[in-house]
Amino acid sequence: MPVSDAALRTRLLDSSTWDDFAALVEANNGVWGGCWCLGRHVGQWGDHPTPERNRLAKQDLVSRGGVHQVLVYDGDVCVGWCQFGTPAEILTKNPAAYQRELRELPDWRIGCIFTGSKHRGHGVARAAVAGALREIAAAGGGLVEAYPEQQDGRPPQRGAYFHTGPESLFAGFGFTRDRKIAKWRWVMRLEVKAAAEGHA
Repeated sequence: MPVSDAALRTRLLDSSTWDDFAALVEANNGVWGGCWCLGRHVGQWGDHPTPERNRLAKQDLVSRGGVHQVLVYDGDVCVGWCQFGTPAEILTKNPAAYQRELRELPDWRIGCIFTGSKHRGHGVARAAVAGALREIAAAGGGLVEAYPEQQDGRPPQRGAYFHTGPESLFAGFGFTRDRKIAKWRWVMRLEVKAAAEGHA
């Protein structure tokens, strides 16, 4: 059944929600052939990643409280997520280009966004980013960066999945372009206020 925005809720990924996350990953071929949403975690990917190694490493990281990730639920079923964290936790895309014009590090980065293949086009990614921004606000807020892909002016991408999200998704939350780091990729930024003040 199609997902409706009203039905969506979010929870953090931790040991109590691991099985829900794992079920979604397994239903989607390990995510990009076995990533298990590990590839953007600093120091976790390793030289010879395999799906099983990635699963175990991700589960260990979750069990140690080393993951910031919002899961999106439709009822009791996990249908997507948004990964986020500090620069010490989350890698950027296009790191060489990112470093060339770096003026200041953000307080937070949004890593990958994923929606299960049967639930796309129904607001899951939007709910995931909204949930991540709420968690960032609850943690004290600060400068948040995302690294989405530009769609305007770009040839159609048949079958493409933007795992860092499309630019329009972040623009809808008030993120603005800071600088380009690849032909179709931007650093976008948003200042998020602490929860007591409400977020931007």
